[in-house]
Amino acid sequence: MNDSTRAISPLRQRMMEDMRLRKLAPQTQAGYIRAVRRLAGYLRRPPDTATVEDLRNFQLYLVDHGTSPITLNATITGLKFFFGITLDRAQLMAKMNPVFVPRTLPVVLSREEVTLLIAPHVTVVAARIGR
Repeated sequence: MNDSTRAISPLRQRMMEDMRLRKLAPQTQAGYIRAVRRLAGYLRRPPDTATVEDLRNFQLYLVDHGTSPITLNATITGLKFFFGITLDRAQLMAKMNPVFVPRTLPVVLSREEVTLLIAPHVTVVAARIGR
């Protein structure tokens, strides 16, 4: 049985309805469902049975398995929605906080570098317009 033929659990249906009520983008909804599915896979039981300690261990598991900070934060956000909105058990997520994502500065080209980049294109355009 694949995903399209398997019946949706009442819990998942409820979460999908909660997301639809809030008009979350399809990509956001998919990410939130993925986060809950990943937790359920880790627990090997329904996600609504998770304890505070289970959630802490799940976060440690993600960190120990090289999950990027961005993915980790997206997972935490999805789980906060699930426990806070769908289950009305926000207190379970109280100790799960997003991790710091270092910001990088964009590469800024010097005037010389920009000139080198566009010089060949200026020559081609000038040739095409007959200059």
